[in-house]
Amino acid sequence: MIDKSWAGFAWNLKTLVSDNSSLNPKLHEGVYVFTSVPVETDTGKLTVVASMVEDEGLTLVLPEEQAIQSGFPIQYRCAWITLLQESALDSVGLTAVFARALAEQSISCNVVAGTYHDHLFVPLDRADAALRCLQELRHDGNA
Repeated sequence: MIDKSWAGFAWNLKTLVSDNSSLNPKLHEGVYVFTSVPVETDTGKLTVVASMVEDEGLTLVLPEEQAIQSGFPIQYRCAWITLLQESALDSVGLTAVFARALAEQSISCNVVAGTYHDHLFVPLDRADAALRCLQELRHDGNA
Protein backbone atom coordinates (compact mmCIF):
# COMPACT_ATOMS: atom_id res chain seq x y z
CA MET A 1 0.00 0.00 0.00
CA ILE A 2 1.38 3.38 -0.99
CA ASP A 3 0.94 6.31 1.41
CA LYS A 4 -0.50 9.14 -0.71
CA SER A 5 -0.45 11.81 1.98
CA TRP A 6 2.09 14.60 2.14
CA ALA A 7 2.47 17.30 4.77
CA GLY A 8 -0.98 16.43 6.12
CA PHE A 9 -2.66 16.91 2.72
CA ALA A 10 -4.60 13.96 1.30
CA TRP A 11 -3.88 13.85 -2.43
CA ASN A 12 -6.80 13.09 -4.70
CA LEU A 13 -5.61 12.30 -8.21
CA LYS A 14 -9.13 12.77 -9.56
CA THR A 15 -8.65 16.54 -9.18
CA LEU A 16 -5.36 16.46 -11.08
CA VAL A 17 -6.28 14.63 -14.28
CA SER A 18 -9.22 14.38 -16.62
CA ASP A 19 -10.86 11.07 -15.64
CA ASN A 20 -10.91 8.22 -13.11
CA SER A 21 -8.44 5.92 -14.85
CA SER A 22 -4.87 5.22 -13.80
CA LEU A 23 -1.89 7.31 -14.84
CA ASN A 24 -1.44 4.70 -17.58
CA PRO A 25 2.36 4.52 -17.43
CA LYS A 26 4.17 3.17 -20.50
CA LEU A 27 7.71 1.80 -20.30
CA HIS A 28 9.59 2.52 -23.51
CA GLU A 29 11.95 -0.12 -24.87
CA GLY A 30 15.67 0.46 -24.74
CA VAL A 31 18.23 2.24 -22.62
CA TYR A 32 18.31 6.02 -22.49
CA VAL A 33 21.06 8.27 -21.19
CA PHE A 34 21.61 11.79 -19.96
CA THR A 35 24.66 13.52 -21.40
CA SER A 36 25.99 17.05 -21.61
CA VAL A 37 27.60 18.38 -24.78
CA PRO A 38 28.62 21.83 -26.04
CA VAL A 39 25.59 23.93 -26.95
CA GLU A 40 26.70 24.17 -30.59
CA THR A 41 26.72 20.35 -31.01
CA ASP A 42 24.79 19.24 -34.11
CA THR A 43 21.99 16.95 -32.90
CA GLY A 44 20.05 16.89 -36.17
CA LYS A 45 20.59 13.18 -36.88
CA LEU A 46 19.99 12.05 -33.29
CA THR A 47 16.80 10.86 -31.64
CA VAL A 48 16.81 13.37 -28.79
CA VAL A 49 13.83 12.77 -26.49
CA ALA A 50 14.56 15.75 -24.22
CA SER A 51 17.02 18.61 -24.05
CA MET A 52 17.82 21.56 -21.82
CA VAL A 53 20.31 24.39 -22.28
CA GLU A 54 22.30 24.94 -19.08
CA ASP A 55 25.24 27.17 -18.24
CA GLU A 56 27.52 24.11 -18.46
CA GLY A 57 26.28 22.96 -21.88
CA LEU A 58 23.41 21.23 -23.64
CA THR A 59 21.85 18.37 -21.68
CA LEU A 60 20.45 15.67 -23.94
CA VAL A 61 18.38 12.58 -23.21
CA LEU A 62 18.73 10.07 -26.03
CA PRO A 63 19.14 6.35 -26.76
CA GLU A 64 22.38 5.04 -25.27
CA GLU A 65 23.58 3.55 -28.57
CA GLN A 66 23.42 6.97 -30.28
CA ALA A 67 25.29 8.65 -27.42
CA ILE A 68 28.04 6.04 -27.57
CA GLN A 69 28.29 6.25 -31.38
CA SER A 70 28.56 10.05 -31.09
CA GLY A 71 31.27 9.82 -28.43
CA PHE A 72 29.17 11.65 -25.84
CA PRO A 73 29.97 11.19 -22.15
CA ILE A 74 27.34 9.11 -20.37
CA GLN A 75 26.17 10.85 -17.20
CA TYR A 76 23.22 8.61 -16.30
CA ARG A 77 21.74 5.41 -17.77
CA CYS A 78 18.00 5.04 -17.33
CA ALA A 79 14.64 3.72 -18.46
CA TRP A 80 11.97 6.04 -19.89
CA ILE A 81 8.38 5.90 -18.66
CA THR A 82 5.63 8.10 -20.12
CA LEU A 83 2.43 8.78 -18.22
CA LEU A 84 -0.10 8.47 -21.02
CA GLN A 85 -2.83 10.11 -18.95
CA GLU A 86 -3.00 13.70 -20.21
CA SER A 87 -2.41 16.38 -17.60
CA ALA A 88 -2.39 20.15 -17.80
CA LEU A 89 0.92 21.99 -17.61
CA ASP A 90 -0.57 24.23 -14.92
CA SER A 91 -1.90 21.41 -12.73
CA VAL A 92 -0.67 21.51 -9.15
CA GLY A 93 0.46 18.42 -7.27
CA LEU A 94 0.58 15.62 -9.83
CA THR A 95 4.38 15.50 -9.94
CA ALA A 96 4.48 15.52 -6.14
CA VAL A 97 2.10 12.55 -5.99
CA PHE A 98 4.06 10.22 -8.24
CA ALA A 99 7.46 11.48 -7.07
CA ARG A 100 6.46 10.78 -3.47
CA ALA A 101 5.18 7.30 -4.35
CA LEU A 102 8.45 6.49 -6.14
CA ALA A 103 10.54 7.99 -3.33
CA GLU A 104 8.73 5.76 -0.82
CA GLN A 105 10.03 2.82 -2.89
CA SER A 106 13.55 4.37 -2.97
CA ILE A 107 13.29 4.93 -6.72
CA SER A 108 14.91 8.09 -8.07
CA CYS A 109 13.05 9.91 -10.81
CA ASN A 110 13.97 12.67 -13.24
CA VAL A 111 10.83 14.26 -14.68
CA VAL A 112 10.43 16.11 -17.98
CA ALA A 113 7.06 17.69 -18.70
CA GLY A 114 5.84 17.53 -22.26
CA THR A 115 2.89 19.54 -23.52
CA TYR A 116 0.54 16.57 -23.05
CA HIS A 117 2.36 14.02 -20.91
CA ASP A 118 4.92 13.69 -18.14
CA HIS A 119 8.04 11.67 -18.91
CA LEU A 120 9.96 9.95 -16.13
CA PHE A 121 13.53 8.71 -16.31
CA VAL A 122 14.24 6.09 -13.67
CA PRO A 123 17.20 3.80 -12.89
CA LEU A 124 17.39 0.86 -15.30
CA ASP A 125 17.44 -1.73 -12.55
CA ARG A 126 14.30 -0.23 -10.95
CA ALA A 127 12.22 0.28 -14.11
CA ASP A 128 9.83 -2.63 -13.46
CA ALA A 129 9.36 -1.60 -9.83
CA ALA A 130 8.71 2.01 -10.90
CA LEU A 131 6.15 0.85 -13.45
CA ARG A 132 4.32 -1.25 -10.82
CA CYS A 133 4.38 1.64 -8.35
CA LEU A 134 2.88 4.04 -10.91
CA GLN A 135 0.25 1.48 -11.94
CA GLU A 136 -0.87 1.23 -8.30
CA LEU A 137 -1.67 4.93 -8.15
CA ARG A 138 -5.33 5.36 -8.96
CA HIS A 139 -7.17 8.61 -9.52
CA ASP A 140 -9.90 7.58 -7.12
CA GLY A 141 -7.38 7.50 -4.27
CA ASN A 142 -7.02 3.70 -4.14
CA ALA A 143 -3.76 1.91 -4.49
